[in-house]
Amino acid sequence: MRTCAYEKGVCPVAFIDHLLIIGLLVAISAFFSMSEISLAAARKMKLQMLEAEGDSRAARVLALQQAPGHFFTVVQIGLNGVAILGGILGEQALTPYIEQSLNWLAGNQSWIPTLSFVSSFLTVTSVFILFADLIPKRLAMIAPEKVALLVVSPMLLCLRAFKPLVWLFNSVADLFFRLFQLPQTRDEQITSDEIVAMVDAGAEAGVLMEHEQHVIGNVFELDSRTVPSAMTVRDSIIYLSLQDSEDEVRQKVAEHPHTKFLVCDGQIDQVVGYVESKEILRRVLTGQSFTRLNELSVRNVLAVPDTLTLSDVLEQFKAGREDFAVVMNEYALVVGVITISDVLNTLMGNLVHPFSEDQIVQRDQQSWLIDGATSTEDVCRALGLDHLPEQGSYETIAGFMMTMLKRIPKRTDFVMVGDYKFEVVDIDHFRIDQLLVVRQSPPASGQ
Repeated sequence: MRTCAYEKGVCPVAFIDHLLIIGLLVAISAFFSMSEISLAAARKMKLQMLEAEGDSRAARVLALQQAPGHFFTVVQIGLNGVAILGGILGEQALTPYIEQSLNWLAGNQSWIPTLSFVSSFLTVTSVFILFADLIPKRLAMIAPEKVALLVVSPMLLCLRAFKPLVWLFNSVADLFFRLFQLPQTRDEQITSDEIVAMVDAGAEAGVLMEHEQHVIGNVFELDSRTVPSAMTVRDSIIYLSLQDSEDEVRQKVAEHPHTKFLVCDGQIDQVVGYVESKEILRRVLTGQSFTRLNELSVRNVLAVPDTLTLSDVLEQFKAGREDFAVVMNEYALVVGVITISDVLNTLMGNLVHPFSEDQIVQRDQQSWLIDGATSTEDVCRALGLDHLPEQGSYETIAGFMMTMLKRIPKRTDFVMVGDYKFEVVDIDHFRIDQLLVVRQSPPASGQ
């Protein structure tokens, strides 16, 4: 049996024993701190990937996350119990030793016991804050999934060891949750905004390339962008008429080498169907003549309303096994045509046709030339704007100008949006062909 001959109970052997116990308590507290953070912060998606790869520990972590009250209860029991024991043992271990050292340096002064106690308290508290709280939690935040896999087995043992206390405290906690009608399970639903935020973070970290970031962002825009934002507008449609002669058909195909042409009966709103240019080319190459377009296997055309989103159009293309459609408004008038390539252009940007003319051309750091048919989403992205005023009322930047001016714009008309001046610089009949956008200081007075 170990004994001490030192006064006031200051025994080096007991002091070392106390330090070892405090070190053990710090280690236990660090384990619970790491467990708390890692099990809460571990990402479900990554754990599911690890589970699919055959790691059984990931399945146990996911099970704990489904009932977080259990492991949080064990963590709090462990942390609070260790903190109390650490305070008691720390005061017993350090206070006599510090007091004896101060008495040797300053003599027996009345303030020495108080200072010894305060010094012992601050030392033990600092050790626990640094080594049992801050460092373990920061490590757990850096790699929560890896730490969670390491601590899940010991945590399950603690759950079984403290099962009666866990049941007691959880029962009381559940009573309060039911009393105040609070949710008791974590909502794991991921929104599109969260995915976009993750993609932005990945791009900033260099994990995703800039074009990959834009493609992923465009995928979610397919549900919000309507057909007019991607279609070929009515005035730009090149169509064939049943009354066209063979020479007229050949001339249109030669001057406008599209893969498909809308076929109408006299005027554009009398849609009959569409014909593929390869049918015409086949007849020309084989020396066959034709007198009417219906001899060229005119096909039924898919008609879609102009209120559909691009995502809806993709579904229509898939269901009808088509890649070409005519867009009609509520009055059964043709407002445009859309192809699957138009949707892919919206999705992929200039990756599909890298040499096509840009609708937005940045002249310098402060000005842009923008085609009037450019969608408002593309304009906001290029200018760094969150949205434009009354953005739900129009699809293109030309529609924005008409909505703001409340009339058909003419050249030099402009609208101010914050520091940006949107000015009409080119008009084709009544159609806004091009705008100049300049970033400048807000004007002193309105338009």
